[in-house]
Amino acid sequence: MPNQAEFRLGQYTLMRPQEVLLVKAEVAGELDQIAFFKGYASSLTRPTAFDPDLPVLPDEATILAIDRLEGPFDPNHPRYLEQAISWEAFQALLAAIGV
Repeated sequence: MPNQAEFRLGQYTLMRPQEVLLVKAEVAGELDQIAFFKGYASSLTRPTAFDPDLPVLPDEATILAIDRLEGPFDPNHPRYLEQAISWEAFQALLAAIGV
């Protein structure tokens, strides 16, 4: 089951299906980049479990920054809306839209 941060980020992308979130996080001492799109999360740097009930962003992960992009995501030509948003600032945005 996704943790609260993963759930909230997924809900954001359900409410804004035209956006992709790229989350830079530290997971078990390693950097990870996780894409959120239309409620789903997938790691771009490590294997993602086939079971959608298994968290991609573990509870012990530290969110370092969040980028907002125009979807769909094309890694060769990303279209950034906003970059390097802190987790604290993004939580304020989530609260403002009721997530």
